[in-house]
Amino acid sequence: MGGEPRAARRRVGGRVPLPLVVPAALGLLFLVLPLAGLLIRTPWTTLPQRLTEPGVLTALRLSLQTATLATLLCLLLGVPLAWLLARVSFPGRRIIRALVTVPLVLPPVVGGVALLLVFGRRGIVGGWLDSTFGITLPFTTTGVVLAEAFVAMPFLVIAVEGALRGADTRYEEAAATLGAGRWTTFTHVTLPLVAPGVAAGAVLCWARALGEFGATITFAGNFPGRTQTMPLAVYLALETDLQSAIVLSLILLTVSITILATLRDKWITSP
Repeated sequence: MGGEPRAARRRVGGRVPLPLVVPAALGLLFLVLPLAGLLIRTPWTTLPQRLTEPGVLTALRLSLQTATLATLLCLLLGVPLAWLLARVSFPGRRIIRALVTVPLVLPPVVGGVALLLVFGRRGIVGGWLDSTFGITLPFTTTGVVLAEAFVAMPFLVIAVEGALRGADTRYEEAAATLGAGRWTTFTHVTLPLVAPGVAAGAVLCWARALGEFGATITFAGNFPGRTQTMPLAVYLALETDLQSAIVLSLILLTVSITILATLRDKWITSP
């Protein structure tokens, strides 16, 4: 009796309807062919020389630095925000959760314009920073970090909030019963419980920050050595040197695939 359902499932799973296979194969080709074209057109013979060009190394170094700083900023602000959304009931929580996810669907260029209106020299906050402290954020490396953090933070918040909702709260209740304060419980119990979710969110956040283009070029500009990250360097290289654009794109593709493979193996489980 026990073997019949499994055999039935095998029979059902073994049937592959042709009307589903054809569009599935076309969808796979649609996603894979552009990546294959990038690999085919890569100038493999001159790749080492192109990778060591000053412009490539400068853009790569700046991208790694700003993406890392943006991720740290997102961790500092996003983890408490995720905890608030997951563990505290308050009026308007659904609205705040929706607002947190807006950058996921907002066109990045619009995000850059919004950042200019707030942090620009005549912006709501930027004007005060400029007049009071002499701090200017647009068209600076700090502006790159802010633009990347703006578009990447939702990935972290969503991942950490999901991990918090799935965590067993009995450990936190036991810590509170033993006299631990809320901060001690959060740092010694809650964070270790959701560490895999925080790590996954941080990696996704870093990858999104590394690939940010629209908000960065709108809010921070495209100045080599100061605000020109890898995606911006690809955009500029397309107008002058296609081979360099391909090499830069290959670097970003390699980073993306590595991150996805790492997440799949360590933090994302499949049934």
